[in-house]
Amino acid sequence: MEKGKIQEESYQAMITMKAVILAAGEGTRLKPYTETIPKVMLPVANKPIIAYVVDALRKSGITEIIIVVGYKKEAIMEYFKDYTNDINITYVTQEQQLGTAHALLQARNYIKDTFLVLSGDNIIDHPSIAALIKTKTDYAMLIKKHPQPSKYGVVSIDHNQLKEIIEKPAIEEEMYISTGIYKLPPSIFDDIETYTCQGLYALTLVIQSIVNRDETISTISTTMWKDIIYPWDLITVNATMMQTLPAATAGTIEKGVTIKGPVHIGKDTKIYAGTYITGPVVIGEGCEIGPNACIFPSTSIGNNTVIYPFCTIRDSVIMNNVHLGANSFLSHSIIGKGSVIKNSCSTIPEKTTIEVEGEFNTLPIIGAMIGDDCTIESNVVIQAGSIIGRNCMIHPLTTIRESIPSYTKVM
Repeated sequence: MEKGKIQEESYQAMITMKAVILAAGEGTRLKPYTETIPKVMLPVANKPIIAYVVDALRKSGITEIIIVVGYKKEAIMEYFKDYTNDINITYVTQEQQLGTAHALLQARNYIKDTFLVLSGDNIIDHPSIAALIKTKTDYAMLIKKHPQPSKYGVVSIDHNQLKEIIEKPAIEEEMYISTGIYKLPPSIFDDIETYTCQGLYALTLVIQSIVNRDETISTISTTMWKDIIYPWDLITVNATMMQTLPAATAGTIEKGVTIKGPVHIGKDTKIYAGTYITGPVVIGEGCEIGPNACIFPSTSIGNNTVIYPFCTIRDSVIMNNVHLGANSFLSHSIIGKGSVIKNSCSTIPEKTTIEVEGEFNTLPIIGAMIGDDCTIESNVVIQAGSIIGRNCMIHPLTTIRESIPSYTKVM
């Protein structure tokens, strides 16, 4: 038998391994959007984050997946109930969200051989997963250079082997970080058991203990790994992922519509005359756009959404079942599902600093972030960086200059 054929058969045998996706967490820094769904179900280019992970695994040849669920798990299970694509999904529940090691431990009874573990709230591509699968060592991990390593576990490596993980160091220069994606042997569960019995629940602690006993942990560098920590990350990651989508046109497009660049339009959507769309843009199913609306690049529009005449939208995420009133302007912003924005409303995109859970984040440009099921009446102006909670009511002729909590009425 030829050498190349032997290697290919060996690889095919390897990809019978299972994968565990950790998807039990809430994502408190992403409120108000995670008040109704888990973080992994937030839409990026009209597709849940976790769906990118599952698709990347499938493209890498993995068909057996265990998803560890917890917070609002029904949303995840409902989404994948009709998801065939040659994937077999098993769910296990983490009753208390204690940490990543504890979450992984819940999958122990389903793992007998070497397996992969991934986070359901990070986007990864299938070539990176394939490279991880092909490593010859029992332990391997994906790493990535990151300009803000202080928010992650910084890794120290030597000849592509892990030497140390330093959790959230005070470092501002670009360095390699752990993506939280590993190839591991089933013996890892014994190590996890040792730590969780001591009340220590972080998987990075377990990985460091393995390094300390001189086990070899190979590192693979990836460039295509995206993390979403704060609401505004949805906007930047949304823009990146839309670059990968092909153009597709369904629904009804009237004469006089101008479409330039890659634009994906779902079935039963109507684009009315005079509308101008420049891709990359993704528009879901059952929408009505225009007439005379302008939609500029890096914008995603969810299903059953109505964009009324003379609206201008750019660099924004609009979720399902949204109504955006005539003459409104939306830039670098997010509108949560079910929200109704009346006529002549505007978001003001500027550089600003936003505080979330005691952390201050300076953004070069950001508009507004509006939660689910809000009603914003006509002629409202929302200043840069304002986060409006879910189920809020904003009365006409109001200017919003700061964030407001859910269930608030502003008069």
